[in-house]
Amino acid sequence: MVAERLERQINFVIEIDKLKSVLRQTILVDKSKRENSAEHSWHIAVMAILFSEYARESDVDILKVIKMALIHDLVEIDAGDTYCYDEKGTLDQSEREEKGAKRIFGILPEDQAREFEGLWREFEEGKTAEARFAAALDRVQPLINNYNTGGEMWREHGIKSGQVVRRNSVVNEGAPVLWEYTSQLISDAVKRGMLQE
Repeated sequence: MVAERLERQINFVIEIDKLKSVLRQTILVDKSKRENSAEHSWHIAVMAILFSEYARESDVDILKVIKMALIHDLVEIDAGDTYCYDEKGTLDQSEREEKGAKRIFGILPEDQAREFEGLWREFEEGKTAEARFAAALDRVQPLINNYNTGGEMWREHGIKSGQVVRRNSVVNEGAPVLWEYTSQLISDAVKRGMLQE
């Protein structure tokens, strides 16, 4: 029984290595390459520890937020990354991610499959304090990268400030201090010509 459980866990570990190949539209701050989804997940997990004091609710379970940060994009192994400003791509995003969740988490032993899928769903629904804080970090990280690369990807895709504000307004629900900070970045990006008004 232990051997079967361990084998399923090892198979999962091997499968999730594929997340390192899922490229996002965000580029690294040094502009050397596009970020992959595994790098993004790691970055927001570290941010969860670093910025825990800014969570709207003081009793947020940071370990749970870290778990959400690390697993929320695993479904992209099957679904691919959908650029957040791609209106057409977002139409079937939920369906693609749902299928990915079933298959990928289904590799795990049943108890862990339930836990991981539950954390993924909780993140997607955004109803708990932990999900709202994790979602805030998920939005702040690419915004910081976009700003610190001179808005390169915003300009490449013709993104306007109103789109960025709408996309990132959920930051306020999970971390008001970070929303104030990102709002300032957005305003400054417009002033500096990184982002269209």
